[in-house]
Amino acid sequence: MTESQNASTTDALIEYRKDIADLQQRIKNRRFQVFGLYSTPIAALLTILVWRGAKIVFWLDVAIPTAINGTFVGIVVFLCAVTVVQFGAEFLEGGFWEDSGTSLRSLKFKLELTEEQRILEARRLTPPTVERQASYKERIPGEIARLRKESRHYRRVHLLMQWMLFFSSAAITGVTAWYDPPQPGKGALIGLGFTVSVVTAAAGYFKPRERAFNLQQTADSMEQHATALELGIMPYAEGEESARLKDFATTVERLRADQRMREQQLDQPQQGQQEVI
Repeated sequence: MTESQNASTTDALIEYRKDIADLQQRIKNRRFQVFGLYSTPIAALLTILVWRGAKIVFWLDVAIPTAINGTFVGIVVFLCAVTVVQFGAEFLEGGFWEDSGTSLRSLKFKLELTEEQRILEARRLTPPTVERQASYKERIPGEIARLRKESRHYRRVHLLMQWMLFFSSAAITGVTAWYDPPQPGKGALIGLGFTVSVVTAAAGYFKPRERAFNLQQTADSMEQHATALELGIMPYAEGEESARLKDFATTVERLRADQRMREQQLDQPQQGQQEVI
């Protein structure tokens, strides 16, 4: 009887996890839909403004080249068509979006209720501490993979910023030497100088290189301890299984706490970092 109850509880928890994953995906899709619903018409308006601004800045006394005119017309027509399709999918009856007319707040509320139901169901069957520690050990590879993924993301952001700085800095010198008239060289120099300033400020503020290093370091340390526990080598070579699992969980939680502290230090201003350190 107990085994059947455990099986039913496990199946219920699995269903709750599926529902939670489905709601999380629906929230992501809905957020993307709302973003596109509002950003596409704004992008069309900005394209028209850029079109008119380019006419005033570069071709005030002459006609805009046909190729450039055609490019702007194509972009505006495409954005308008996408806007019409999105409005139809959102507001017309029978739209092809799953959550048309549903607010993000209601979806998030459903997610909170489902998570609460899962927690209440899990309380009906609380496994022993050793089993929870063993289950915790099995979740560590997923945590390591997540840390490595975030580390690769920040490393790519850092490399992208550096290449933008390289090309923009080199282009400033090239444009300065190439263009003798004030236009369009002046506009290109302004844009390149703006890019260099923005990328430099963003790299100094967000610190993607430091974030990538910290995430990679934490992932390597967690993987080292997981491998040591799996192989039964130091520092998990002695003692009973329950004691080794307890030490492993304590060590991993300490590594995660250190990682969170380093993230908080990176989010603080330079003066605040020195005070924390």
